[in-house]
Amino acid sequence: MTDDALILAAVAQANHMGWTRETLRRALEDQGEPAEMLDNAFPRGVAGAVEAWCALADRRMEEEATAEDMTGLRTPQRIRRAIELRLRAAEPDREALRAATALLALPWNIPVALRCTANTASAIWYAAGDSSADFSWYTRRATVAAIYAATLAYWMRPQTPEMEDVLEFLDRRLSELPKPKAKQQHA
Repeated sequence: MTDDALILAAVAQANHMGWTRETLRRALEDQGEPAEMLDNAFPRGVAGAVEAWCALADRRMEEEATAEDMTGLRTPQRIRRAIELRLRAAEPDREALRAATALLALPWNIPVALRCTANTASAIWYAAGDSSADFSWYTRRATVAAIYAATLAYWMRPQTPEMEDVLEFLDRRLSELPKPKAKQQHA
């Protein structure tokens, strides 16, 4: 049994039950493990399992984006593609994602929510080819975090929009970004 397989088993359960300790117990049983292993398998509890799922989704999105040749795309299109990959991968698990979002919105889970958001923003930038190490590293991630969060909220609406509508929403958010200023030449 791999950790990824256990996380995916938990996600499958969460699609129907939400994120609870019972969800994690059933995921263990689905993987042929005794339910008594719950605290060993998920030492940080339910919120930790959600965080592990976010990390797995980030890693898979980066791998998929890296496998594509995005050299001909400008940075906003690379970001768009990374977010699109992330959303398309989550499509079958939309209910688990809704439940995870609700769980992470609880006040005691805010640190986990912030870590997940920050890590996802970083993963999106890395997938887009960012290698900055200056102050813009922080501002870029804050900007992408806001765009991703807004797009995710739009995508998770009760009247589920089509992916093309979601991508149009994302395109509008990306078009609102300030354009980089041209470098001035000194005489």
